[in-house]
Amino acid sequence: MQLFDKDLLSVQEVRSLVSAAKEAQAQLAEQDQAYVDRIVKSIADAGVRNAARLAVMANEDTGFGIVADKVVKNVFGSYNVWQAIKDMKTIGVIDRDEAKGLATIAVPLGVVAGIIPSTNPTSTTFFKAEIAIKSGNAIVFSPHPAALRSIQETVKVIRQAIAEVGGNEDLVSVISIPTRQATETLMKHPDTSIILATGGAAMVHAAYSSGNPALGVGPGNGPAFIDKSADLPLAVKRIMDSKTFDNGTICASEQSIICEEDYKPAVQAEMEKQGAYFLSDEESAKLGKFILRGNGTMNPQIVGKSVQTIAGLAGLEVPAGARVLVCKEDGVGRGHPYSNEKLAPILGFYTGKDYKDICDKVCMILNYEGKGHTFSMHTSNQDMVEYFSKRVPVSRICVNTPSTMGGIGASTALLPSLTLGCGAAGGSATSENVGPMQLLNLRYVAMGMLEMEDIRATLPDCSSGICVMRNNAEAAPVAAPKLESAPMAAAPAAAPTAAAGLENADMDALVAKIVERLQNA
Repeated sequence: MQLFDKDLLSVQEVRSLVSAAKEAQAQLAEQDQAYVDRIVKSIADAGVRNAARLAVMANEDTGFGIVADKVVKNVFGSYNVWQAIKDMKTIGVIDRDEAKGLATIAVPLGVVAGIIPSTNPTSTTFFKAEIAIKSGNAIVFSPHPAALRSIQETVKVIRQAIAEVGGNEDLVSVISIPTRQATETLMKHPDTSIILATGGAAMVHAAYSSGNPALGVGPGNGPAFIDKSADLPLAVKRIMDSKTFDNGTICASEQSIICEEDYKPAVQAEMEKQGAYFLSDEESAKLGKFILRGNGTMNPQIVGKSVQTIAGLAGLEVPAGARVLVCKEDGVGRGHPYSNEKLAPILGFYTGKDYKDICDKVCMILNYEGKGHTFSMHTSNQDMVEYFSKRVPVSRICVNTPSTMGGIGASTALLPSLTLGCGAAGGSATSENVGPMQLLNLRYVAMGMLEMEDIRATLPDCSSGICVMRNNAEAAPVAAPKLESAPMAAAPAAAPTAAAGLENADMDALVAKIVERLQNA
């Protein structure tokens, strides 16, 4: 009987996939911008065509979210992303400043390792494939085992789209035997140029510990502040729309609401009017024990589930029309489960004495979890926006918009992205919405503009012992010299002349002396 070791097979598969991806990327590196853009557009078109059926598959695989909302995410991850990046220059010379003699060249990284989560499996696959190829790279996906089937089918669609425009299908591939060893091998492989990690905290930590460069995303835990100057019904509508979208599986979604103490009755009344169910203290305690595991992390049983499903699992009875469960919270950290990230239609509810107290509490929540990610606020007061923007430790502040859609760039001018950097505050290498420009290096070609004499002429006068800049120290602007274009073929050597250098005889004598000294050394 022939035995197979699953772990060994998965490791061998990764090595083969990376090797094929490296070869495909080398071929892509020889192509121009138009060629690359044709491939990315073909992927985007395929994403739209297959948005509905892949949404159904993702929901069937994971049990997370809402099919109709997953269709929206698939279109966003393919079409909307393409619309945002299609005019970016990402291949070859992308900028040239003749006056300064500077040219900027985009240099692809090579092979990208793409970690795909179970919460947004198909949309994230489209998104990462598009930004990787747009920047001249190949990508190998490590799928979450719970979403393997839908991710494999998405990659199949992408590879067919690449082939249809004459590209190499191996630019995009996926591990078919997902194991921990396979993911580790992919992340640590010497031919992996960068890891694009979207997933849980442990996965992101593993990516940064792999020894290869990584772009990881920390947890979201964004509070939403409702200021008294806001249009309250509209603010609540935006929050409710955002938190119920795909049952809260996008990390930029609101995790708690906060308002001034004397504004709480009005906010609660409006939320209840729009379908929020406020739990009693007893119900909150019961649900709080269920939504977190013993180690303080989110219970995966609540992720992407409906209010009715969560209530049933926790042994609660809620109205049939309830859209979001709201639980009053007065603290932050262990013992306060609603201060954590909850990728489900569950919101914590905080109050503060005034806007300064609210800002302090927002910072406390984010410093506990979600630092560097996203915060949202609803206000018509620009001074209020400026006050919070100077103090809240996040990379993006969404104002008067659903935080889910604002954070990913669907309802704001942020770059459309499903990988949201958290900056140094959140332990990430970037604070931007990740796109093609984070997956390439920039090579600068700089023409000389000054000689050493020119530089020395700008030095200060130190004759008195104290250095003082001269009146003429500011160097006059110098235009960079222009080089003439010429054929690259080797030119015949010119005959040596006395003016040009040493005569042949003199050169022979000099060489002989050097050799003699080396021999006698």
